Amino acid sequence: MLEHRVIIFDGVCNLCNGAVNFIIQRDPQRKFKFAPMQSEAAQQLIDAYQASDTELDTLLLVEGDVFRVRTDAVLAIAAELTWPWRLFRVLTVFPAPFRDYFYRHLAGNRYRLFGKRAACMIPNEDIKSRFIDAT
Repeated sequence: MLEHRVIIFDGVCNLCNGAVNFIIQRDPQRKFKFAPMQSEAAQQLIDAYQASDTELDTLLLVEGDVFRVRTDAVLAIAAELTWPWRLFRVLTVFPAPFRDYFYRHLAGNRYRLFGKRAACMIPNEDIKSRFIDAT
């Protein structure tokens, strides 16, 4: 079982990198750690949870024995952030397939809408401890 919650994200996606920075700023208790999906650490987690069929456009959240994807992951993350972001938790009243329809549409167009990087984000010294390495 993991000590921290780990968010696995597309490391070359500008939207995803923006989301990581957004979460870091609103997670003062440092509940979340991060791993770019392209990293060995993320691949080890994906393999361990037998989620290798997970698409690159999917945000993942690993919490102990639980592996969440798409809006389930996003809303679980929001529920742990500072006020008022935890209010987004109310969106769980909508069924996941309904929420995920919109998520998939945005995720499928994220490079076109927000661009992408040539390589994964390299965290600065201030936040480097928030990123996991391969075990």
